[in-house]
Amino acid sequence: MTQTLATEAPSSTGPAPSLIGSRTDARQGTAYPVIAAISFAHLLNDMMQSVLLATYPMLKLGLHLSFGQIGLITLAYQVTASLLQPAIGLYTDRRPQPYSLPVGMLFTLVGLLSLSQAASFEAVVVSAMLIGMGSSVFHPESSRVARMAAGQQPGFAQSLFQIGGNLGSAIGPLLAALIIAPRGQGSAAWFSLFALVGVVVLSWVGRWASQHTASFRKRMQAHTGNGLSRRQIGWSLAILGMLIFSKFFYMASLSSYYTFYLMDKFGLSTSQAQVYLFVFLFAVAAGTVAGGPIGDRIGRKRVIWGSILGVAPFTLALPHVGLFWTGVLSVVIGLILASAFSAILVYAQELVPNKVGTISGLFFGFAFGMGGIGAALLGRLADATSIETVYQVCAFLPLIGLLTAFLPTIKAGDT
Repeated sequence: MTQTLATEAPSSTGPAPSLIGSRTDARQGTAYPVIAAISFAHLLNDMMQSVLLATYPMLKLGLHLSFGQIGLITLAYQVTASLLQPAIGLYTDRRPQPYSLPVGMLFTLVGLLSLSQAASFEAVVVSAMLIGMGSSVFHPESSRVARMAAGQQPGFAQSLFQIGGNLGSAIGPLLAALIIAPRGQGSAAWFSLFALVGVVVLSWVGRWASQHTASFRKRMQAHTGNGLSRRQIGWSLAILGMLIFSKFFYMASLSSYYTFYLMDKFGLSTSQAQVYLFVFLFAVAAGTVAGGPIGDRIGRKRVIWGSILGVAPFTLALPHVGLFWTGVLSVVIGLILASAFSAILVYAQELVPNKVGTISGLFFGFAFGMGGIGAALLGRLADATSIETVYQVCAFLPLIGLLTAFLPTIKAGDT
């Protein structure tokens, strides 16, 4: 029998008209300026954090690092974020801390300054951990604010929030190629100036959130009864976790090693490979735009089906084509695979509507953790075999998307 999950009824009044005034959509209760601001802050945050990935070729050459050490740097960054994010999300569900948002930016600022002066593998690891801490503070609370401002468009809000991060991740390597590559590692410090802009923006967002937190908590607590048992919810969250694993493990192969793959297989220079990485990450950003709004219309389960399993033919073909088709397939993979996360996250939030921060922290943290573990293991695999073997092995990961068949149907759009 099909399981259903009741969702929040449309609000006739929307949130109080503080700070956003008439720009809040009265019918949907959607605070568009707040969503735009938090998305812009996400752009700044992930742009600065992507500098770490973009400097890998330079760090590898300058500090004589192995692929395994590159993977461990990513692991230090990702695991720091993944371990802290669920705890921060759980804490802020109980005691909301909207003004913690600018604090996260400050952690990233310090991490970038440290990275610019790092002269050893250990110093780079410490810098990566500081940057990871910035991410762990930023993501759970900012995702909660996006949900708070979403009204009846949670998929749209999460997609707009995610597009900021993905655009930042795409722009970061390009700026690194233009600024850091010709000027050296020390120029990474200039990126910390973006953190100051983020502090200003997030201070405004924190002020808005502090005035709407109480009403949001009451609204979410009113929908804790969802027609599913705790066991069903638990199994559903476990399945979503497996889907996150397949997505981010594969994404780690591209975000951490795509430049090395292009340089090794096709003889590209570092700058040329960085341009390909930018194109791929921009495709990821574009794909993110579609996932949430489509999920609002046709149902999140259908989006998950198409995004995870639908990308399999392209990942299977990628290791066996030339440079031109490698570029084309990477764009297609980025477009399709990127639409999954917003749909998965909102689906999980609808399963547990009174724990938005916890769910956001758990899934962002798990995603970061899978990326970190994936980067470390794939780095070891590349050292033991070849970088091409990494892509041959990872090509089968999207087949895990078959588990989507076991997710319960959600009334909000998955019927």
